Amino acid sequence: MPAPYSPPHAVVNCAAYDASGRRLPEFGLDRIDEILAQGDAFVWVGVREPDEDLLAKLQLEFGLHDLAIEDAHKAHQRPKIETYGDSLFIVLHTAQGQDGHVVLGETHIFLGRNYLLTVRHGASASYAPARARCEREPDLLALGPSYALYAVLDHIVDNYLPIVGDFEADLRTLEADIFAASFKRETIERLYRLKRELTGLRLAVSPLQDILNQLIRFHPGLIRDEVRIYFRDVYDHARRANEATDTLREMLTAAMTVNLSLVTVQQGEVVRRLAGWAALVAIPTLVASWYGMNFQHMPELAGETSYGIVAGTTLAACVGLYAVLKRARWL
Repeated sequence: MPAPYSPPHAVVNCAAYDASGRRLPEFGLDRIDEILAQGDAFVWVGVREPDEDLLAKLQLEFGLHDLAIEDAHKAHQRPKIETYGDSLFIVLHTAQGQDGHVVLGETHIFLGRNYLLTVRHGASASYAPARARCEREPDLLALGPSYALYAVLDHIVDNYLPIVGDFEADLRTLEADIFAASFKRETIERLYRLKRELTGLRLAVSPLQDILNQLIRFHPGLIRDEVRIYFRDVYDHARRANEATDTLREMLTAAMTVNLSLVTVQQGEVVRRLAGWAALVAIPTLVASWYGMNFQHMPELAGETSYGIVAGTTLAACVGLYAVLKRARWL
């Protein structure tokens, strides 16, 4: 008799629920097939960063498709929903805020008639709160693995919304720097970083709407009709998050454009002021260079008041030009 399979630490949770939504006693991965054979119970397994051996064991117990297992092991997949026989394979991107940055991860979900398997990669919050919420509502958990799937998707989407709120707060903070009198390189760098991270978040949120739309409309053998209304609620939240990210991306683009425009205007002001002062300096420079050319026949050189007249005329010209430039706001 082979030794019982010893699951690695990657197995976060392994539970089974009867037809009334009550949790069954603890069991090991080796007994999954026994639970599935009962017919009126379903299994909910959650793993994180599994190795090949663990995925092979889960594939054997649940009868999963080779291509889906390959995707779940390699990760770095685009969000999608695929049908493999009588099961669904769903790929979602998750997001978490870490040290002021948004870090993306992946969750791969296998849904069958009597099982739900979640495989997490990278940055992803634990689904323990979603599981605990379901266990507090056994009447709803009695709807089967499709309701457990709703709880997981709802948990993922709910994690998007605080991140969107953080983006809005960061943008409001940056508005003061955008319209500051002096240019700050850090401002445009922060704007670019926010837009890059917001684009990554949008790539995670936007495809989720198509996935939820399919879960609302199709797969009658796997998604119970009573659960579809819950998926519509998640769809509304995902749509709101997607619209918010689109709006923020437009605002960030506008903020970057305004910031660069203000920098250009400020540089133009500096150049204009320099040009005004250069014009003022040009008048005495021209007069001095004129009288510095060693000409002998300059009638005004012989006059006793010529020096005062030339100096006064030069000063008057400078004052007049200064007044004109000041009125034109060049100085």
